[in-house]
Order: sequence, then C-alpha cells, then structure tokens
Amino acid sequence: MTQDLTTFDLLDGVPPDPYPVYDRLRQEDPVHEMEGGRWLLTRYEDCSAVLRNPTMSSSQRDIGSADEPSLLQQYLSKLMLFSDAPDHTRLRGLVSRAFTPRVVEELRPRIVELVDQLLDEAEAAGELDVITGLGRPLPVAVIAEMLGVPAEDHDRFRSWSEALAHTVDPEMAPDVAERATIAGLEFMEYFNELSEERRQRPQADLVSALVAIEDGGDRLAADELVANCILLLIAGHETTTNLIGNGTLALLRNPHELDRFREDAGLAKTAVEELLRYDSPVHLTGRAALEDTEVGGVDIPAGDRVTILLAAANRDPAAFADPTRLDLGREDNRHLAFSSGPHFCLGAALARLEGQIALSSLVTRFPRLELAADEVEWNPTITLRGLQRLPVAL
Repeated sequence: MTQDLTTFDLLDGVPPDPYPVYDRLRQEDPVHEMEGGRWLLTRYEDCSAVLRNPTMSSSQRDIGSADEPSLLQQYLSKLMLFSDAPDHTRLRGLVSRAFTPRVVEELRPRIVELVDQLLDEAEAAGELDVITGLGRPLPVAVIAEMLGVPAEDHDRFRSWSEALAHTVDPEMAPDVAERATIAGLEFMEYFNELSEERRQRPQADLVSALVAIEDGGDRLAADELVANCILLLIAGHETTTNLIGNGTLALLRNPHELDRFREDAGLAKTAVEELLRYDSPVHLTGRAALEDTEVGGVDIPAGDRVTILLAAANRDPAAFADPTRLDLGREDNRHLAFSSGPHFCLGAALARLEGQIALSSLVTRFPRLELAADEVEWNPTITLRGLQRLPVAL
C-alpha cells in the first residue's frame, strides 16, 4: 500500500524499510508539516543548514510532557544534547577535555582484545547473534571501563542504557516512560555514589577526570556530571551497537561489498563511514525555532519544532552519487550520521574505532558469514535505529 504523505507522521512509527517513504518525502514534500506545529526535513541541504543554525534550539525541545518535570526530566535538561550556547559550549568544553583523540587511540589495544574475546566465544559456540554477542557487549564494556564502572555492574549498565534509549525519542508510551524513569533514577543514584567516591579517592577513569576537570574556576556541578554520564552511556553504547548491527546487515545483503571488505583491510575507515551513511544508527534529531525561520523555501513559525531526518539526508542524491548503492570505497562522504555544527557527536572517534575493529574482525574471522534468519526485527525506538537480534551462521 502506498503511504499517504499528507498524513505521514513519525510518531506513528518508522517502517522496517523507511527509505522509500523518505525518498518520496524528499521529492514531493521535503519540508513536511505534521500536526501540532511540527515539521520534518529530508533534504541534505536543509538538514545541514538547520543543524548549524543558532536560532534553532536544542534546549527548547520537549523532553517530557508532564506539567511538573520529574527528577529524570530535570536531569535530562542538563544534558549537552538538550542545551544551547553558552551552556552547551561550557558543558562540551569541560567534558571534551576528558574525551580527547589521544585517549580514544589509547583504547585501541583494549578494543581489539575485547572483540577477539567475543569472537572466540562465538567460534566456540558455533553461532553468533551479532547484537547480543558483539554489538551490545563491546561498547558497554568500553564505555563502562572508561567511566570506571566495575565489570560486575556491566549487565546493569546495559539494561539501564536500553531503557534510557527511549528518552531521546519525540514521545514515549506510558509504560516505556515508567521503565525509563526507573532506570534513570537507579542510574543517577549509582553515579552519585560513584562520583562522590571518586572525589574522595580518584582513579584513572573518566568519572574521576570529570570530577577533577576545571577551567578558569568552572567545573561540572554534581547534577551536570551525573546527567552527562547518562548521555555518555547512551551515546557510547546504543549508537555503536546499532552501527555494528546495521553495518553487518548491510554487508550481508550486499555480498559483493562484503567480499570487497574482507579482501581489502585498507577499506576499514571508508567502509565504516559508508555504513554510517547507508543506514544511520541515529535516525533523527530535533530542534525548535526560536524565531520565524525560512527553511527550504518554507516559513517555520517561532516555537514550532523541527525534526531533522538524518537518515533521509544521508540518502539524498543531491549530496551523494547513487545514494541507494552501498559503496565501501566512497570517498566524498560528508554524511550527517554524527550530526553537524555545535552538536557534532563528541564520541564520533570512539564509535568509528569500535566499528572499524569489530566489523573488520568479524568479516575476516568468519569468511563464510551469512544471515541465519528469514526476517529481522527492528527496535521500537524512533530516534535510534537498530536491530533487536541479528543471528548469523559462521
């Protein structure tokens, strides 16, 4: 059945293969008006421009519908993700000091070790679910170890992350919101205790670094520290899980490119960039107009909310030659998978490194890798696009 574009609304859910609908929107209604003063952008040029526009606010977006914000919503308001300059500039400047390229590159041996361990387990078992056996445990272990979370707490960490991933969606069902709230409160209690412990007894971990960071007498307040540890958990886990899962699926569905990747180790960097573009782990992001703003020839009134459909922008033929084709050697690849402008993903270097190591190790370790399911099931989240399971035969 052909989608009626006049009534299309992301809140109704994202189809398993949303790209045909996105292509039609981009061609027929690229600045698409939805109900309630909401707009949807699908062209690369429009999306990129809004991401860089200071009159398009991140802090004015809805982060909960309650009249009185809950404790979790109060913490979410402290996230860099939901802040504008000068608060965003200050928070990002403080956190980025503990998240440098040097720190990320020093993680390479540990990431290789973790990937080898996980693939050893898969080989011994004779089977692998790429999500539960590689995509989830790898980034959880990396970000948890960076933050200083003990190994025995990694499973709790993962369950919190999965529940909190829904908090970045435009809307949550009541039962989902309740689970996210419980997870958030448990997480906040955990990190309040951990950060206080690190104040007393610093260690060589990210929480200790965040506690100690100071710039001109400025430092992270306690609630800012905990809130942005939540962000690092979600951003450092869910997005990389989706990169590994979506990327593996794309390779399996494009066997010629899979063979090309396996035979040429030098493709790892461009391959991961192309997989990020082809089926973006972060599907969308949002802004709110602080003033009347023209976007793509359409006037957006002040106060209206704009959804930037990153996944659609990354398939725009005006920005990418033959965008529906997976080309692991694509050189001119200015995708928006990590956003753009002031909110460009702080953890992009880490996600890239984990993706390069995990995917190249997987395809070279198992040359007969193939999909072991007739259909795949996607997570119900709208903002973060990822698979629930991805069984493969080794």
